[in-house]
Amino acid sequence: MDRRKRTIGTPVWKPVCTQASSLEEPVVKDVGVESEIGSQMQEVNESMIEVKDATVSPKALEDDIEDEASKENPVLSAAKHSLSVEVGASVIQFVRGKDGSTKEKIEKETGVQIILPSSKQEDAIIIEGTSAVSVAKASKEIQHIINEAVKNPSLDYSHFVSLPLAIHPELVAKLFNFQNSILGISDANAGENLEGNSNGDGSEGDAQDEHLDKGSAVAVELKVANDMESVKVDVRGIPLVIYAPKEPKDSKSSSLSDLRIEKSIFIKPKTFHLTVLMLKLWNKERVNLATEVLKSISPKVMDALDNRPLFVRLKGLDCMRGSLDKARVVYAPVEEIGSENRLSRACQVIIDAFVEAGLVLERDIRHEFKLHATVMNAKHRKRRKNRKVKSDFFNACGIFKQFGSEEWGEYLIREAHLSQRFKYDENGYYHCCASIPFPENMQVD
Repeated sequence: MDRRKRTIGTPVWKPVCTQASSLEEPVVKDVGVESEIGSQMQEVNESMIEVKDATVSPKALEDDIEDEASKENPVLSAAKHSLSVEVGASVIQFVRGKDGSTKEKIEKETGVQIILPSSKQEDAIIIEGTSAVSVAKASKEIQHIINEAVKNPSLDYSHFVSLPLAIHPELVAKLFNFQNSILGISDANAGENLEGNSNGDGSEGDAQDEHLDKGSAVAVELKVANDMESVKVDVRGIPLVIYAPKEPKDSKSSSLSDLRIEKSIFIKPKTFHLTVLMLKLWNKERVNLATEVLKSISPKVMDALDNRPLFVRLKGLDCMRGSLDKARVVYAPVEEIGSENRLSRACQVIIDAFVEAGLVLERDIRHEFKLHATVMNAKHRKRRKNRKVKSDFFNACGIFKQFGSEEWGEYLIREAHLSQRFKYDENGYYHCCASIPFPENMQVD
């Protein structure tokens, strides 16, 4: 076999792109040529040819290297297109569909790959395909699904415009007393129990210790292994275990169960508010837009209030949905002190701005505005797993008999919030995305 040596002075490398993408940086792989002093063995057509004192042009060498690298890492024939669609965690379930059926249908029809977020903290969907047309088609399908999902009642409201009332401690205390009275809670720390943060107290243990201290010395006779011997033991230092007598079934709890009243349907006192407008803001873009809208109308709201402080009076109870024996929402009616309709005008300014910005659902636009402060809502009832209730309610007849004419008090409205549901700030109130102030002092000309 004829062998000649090929001498290579300097190793040569050439960057080879193994993947083309319209949105991403190309992946570059360094392809090198190993060299040895004096000789290098190269395999061609399964035979070894040794080249000696041969001259090879740099261009030819680069072509050989590129050809060899291409065999191992073939260049894609089509560019890769990728698009990120921010949809919000609340609507991803609709894009996924039952057992992933909706996602698979879009992928099959458009020839793309849809990558859903791996956690609730992420709210963007990635669409990848070999053509811009297929990616755009998939994006359009996803947007259509989102638009339909927003109209679906199963997608809950994410935000709302609120007028906080929980900033008044005396009102919060009255709400705790209201709930405790209905639930039959008389413990000194009932407020903490309602919030689920009760640590208990040691009053019962202190009473037991006092009883033991006052008890007389007791001597008992203990038998030992040997029946002929016995020993006397002073048990004054031995803790005495006292078992409380078994109490009869709580008739109050039984009655509440029959009335379908439980702690979870009460509004948390630290979140008490007036509701101006409910919103479905399913991504950051819409939340940012809502924030800008609220802040931009602050001067108009001040004008609607005549730049004067606004007080409201809460009195009695009313039922928003259903009859008293099948109530769904119970609220405290709101009355503006002075009857100048300044509050109604200010709220209408807020509503009109959000409608104009396209942030209010069409069906909500048609609803008549009714300012209210909810105290009980059957929709908040804790559900058992795998148990669905089409129509929930509770019997509020007894509640209206006792609190139907309750004087809740008069309170200053200090600000309006864009509040986020299911998320709370350190003070216990709904997370504030944005706020605008209401007048607190009289303007002097």
